[in-house]
Amino acid sequence: MFRGSLVALITPMHADGSLDAKAFSDFVAWQIAEGTQGLIPVGTTGESPTLSHAEHHQVVDLCIAAAAGRVPVIAGTGSNSTAEAVDLTRHAKAAGADAALVVTPYYNKPTQEGMYRHFMAIADAVDLPIIIYNIPPRSVIDMTVETMARLAKHPNIVGVKDATANLTRPLHTTAAIGPDFCQLSGEDHTALAFLAAGGHGCISVTANIAPRLCREMHDAWAEGRVKDAMAIQARLTPVHDAMFCETSPGPVKVAASLLGHGTDHCRLPMAPVAESTHARVRAAMTGAGLLN
Repeated sequence: MFRGSLVALITPMHADGSLDAKAFSDFVAWQIAEGTQGLIPVGTTGESPTLSHAEHHQVVDLCIAAAAGRVPVIAGTGSNSTAEAVDLTRHAKAAGADAALVVTPYYNKPTQEGMYRHFMAIADAVDLPIIIYNIPPRSVIDMTVETMARLAKHPNIVGVKDATANLTRPLHTTAAIGPDFCQLSGEDHTALAFLAAGGHGCISVTANIAPRLCREMHDAWAEGRVKDAMAIQARLTPVHDAMFCETSPGPVKVAASLLGHGTDHCRLPMAPVAESTHARVRAAMTGAGLLN
């Protein structure tokens, strides 16, 4: 079971857009030192749409090497091509990842049956735990609880990253599949409410820049210190707002650069964020005590 505070890692880049392998490895080491309980390389926050396959493999390899078995690595391996998703998942398995995060196929707009067959094909092809990534705002489609319950019968399909922000969803998922199906929020603003609805953790964007606070919030909740958890949530809410005031990962890469973790460069078609966004990010981080 994956639980607690997990991070959807950024992919640091040099100013020319090339991968900054050292910054990435150092960033992973810092995340672990700050208490992050799971690492997710090459997801949307890691700019997977603009990485070549060789770069995708490299980032996964770097993450697993830097983690050195200290925390789980859930490699992003999704694609809107089933064959490509199988290949990426095979690499994650060979590289030593603990699981794969597989997004619902974007752009193609498959039916529920199409999604079912897509995930079953991947699960049948690779003996690796799979987390379904359900994010309708980016993929357009929404996997129903009924489809997820069908998929959960496969022993390799073990959980979901739920970015619907629908707080009835974890209740219905638990009712349909059971409490052992791992439910991770993919939406920072509702992470605490998601735990209250039966979730097990959060794959966070904000944890890129506030890993210790995110971990402390999850620890407080797990220990029954609800007021403490809510106080941390309130402290982080302006940071969450800033991280999504433009399309992610633009703002979070600005924030990470302010902490010395690589540049703020994102590959096109992600444009440099506005100066007003820079100011908002800095103000939110200062207000939360993340910057002096």
